[in-house]
Amino acid sequence: MFTAVCCAAPISGAIGAVTALQIAADDGGIAEGGSAADIPPRMLTAYKNAASQVEKHVPKCRGMAWPVLAGIAKVESNHAGGHSISAGGDIRPRIYGVLLNGSGAGGNTTTVPDTDGGKWDGTANGERAVGPFQFLPSTWEHVGKDANGDGRADPHNADDAALGAAIYLCGDRRDLTQRTQLRAAILQYNHSDAYVDNVLGWIGQYTAAATGPDLGHVSGKAKDVLDAALAQRGVPYSWGGGNASGASYGICCSPSGKSGAAIKGFDCSGLTTYAYAHVGIRLPRTAAAQAGVGRRIPASSGTGALKAGDLVFYAYAPGRDSTIYHVGIYVSGGQMVNAPRPGAVVRLDAVDAMSLRRSCESR
Repeated sequence: MFTAVCCAAPISGAIGAVTALQIAADDGGIAEGGSAADIPPRMLTAYKNAASQVEKHVPKCRGMAWPVLAGIAKVESNHAGGHSISAGGDIRPRIYGVLLNGSGAGGNTTTVPDTDGGKWDGTANGERAVGPFQFLPSTWEHVGKDANGDGRADPHNADDAALGAAIYLCGDRRDLTQRTQLRAAILQYNHSDAYVDNVLGWIGQYTAAATGPDLGHVSGKAKDVLDAALAQRGVPYSWGGGNASGASYGICCSPSGKSGAAIKGFDCSGLTTYAYAHVGIRLPRTAAAQAGVGRRIPASSGTGALKAGDLVFYAYAPGRDSTIYHVGIYVSGGQMVNAPRPGAVVRLDAVDAMSLRRSCESR
């Protein structure tokens, strides 16, 4: 059973810092429609637009969705990380891959002759992949389309590149809702099983982030907290992982012997620390310490007393804070955002889903 709820956000605040935040509350949050925290908003817009436009170019393609494109772009360019993206989608400086001259640099062992005279890849001495989706110029000539209406199909433009990737992945008439066909599409993009598995992992994470609960009834700082937490769905659990800045590598080891040292993610209180940092609230690192912040709601009040954004605590010995071992963030309808245990991912769970035999966080 959960033992208490700590209201450390501006939902039903009772401490001074919370009162101040209530006055300044607004309807913020992460990108609309569900997202993942590591995607720049302009790139996310490009992915969503491409997914909605591809049917005009490949009418019989099924299942194209923005997480598919996001998974590819994450692996290919980290969503154009480190580059600026204009309102029109142009990415600067341009993104170039290694020169494919068979030298072995960057893993290339095959010479690919020049096809574009340097138009897209900046060199006539051979080929190199270009843009956030890393197209070869020869491939771009077949799939490149003008997605943003500027009269030019440019692989260095986020909108054009995303639509080109969608067309390429769709092929003639693929059904990407079928796992085998989705895998085949990604394998066509890069003929490596390890690459496919990596992309599929990111697609799974972004798909989880995209399908969220209805937060239409939530506003202000509470929505910001929940948006931040829900955007992490699909991120791996990591013992000792997570802080105010986001996911991090954890430590060794959980009571069951699981190490988080090689896993970048969150444990339960790492996730709450991160989500609440989005509204300027700095929580202590462990669940037991977090339970001492804000106003308590007795467990006897039941889930009906909970409001969106409240923290729900679990203890081995109800009434003794020193035995608190877990914390989740209440959403609504008896559900919470939860980083449950090693081997799992951040997800939505029922409030009564936690087992008293398991511990969620490092001490």
